[in-house]
Amino acid sequence: QVQLEESGGRLVQAGGSLRLSCAASGRTFNIYRVGWFRQAPGKEREFVAGITWSGNVIKYGDSVKGRFTISRDGGKNTVYLQMNNLQPEDTAVYSCAAGVRVGDWGPWGQGTQVTVSS
Repeated sequence: QVQLEESGGRLVQAGGSLRLSCAASGRTFNIYRVGWFRQAPGKEREFVAGITWSGNVIKYGDSVKGRFTISRDGGKNTVYLQMNNLQPEDTAVYSCAAGVRVGDWGPWGQGTQVTVSS
């Protein structure tokens, strides 16, 4: 089993920055990719960014390109999401998910709240 735990979410003013962390534990050798997703109240879950466990393939959602950066620290089994120039529309619960099965996401972390005030 793989377990994921997010941290780093908090209240920040518009234009500010945050770094979220997603720490993986357990059978991490089964992970081939990690993704960040977010869900705002009343909206569908949105893909934010993803990275292969090797770090050689990175993808971003259109709404965060140029502002967010995903990275990983293999030694710490942790994936980071650096978020710059945050805007109120970035307010959401941010969750990370591991890809252990081709074409599927899961397991998931419990999520961390990011709130951006105007």
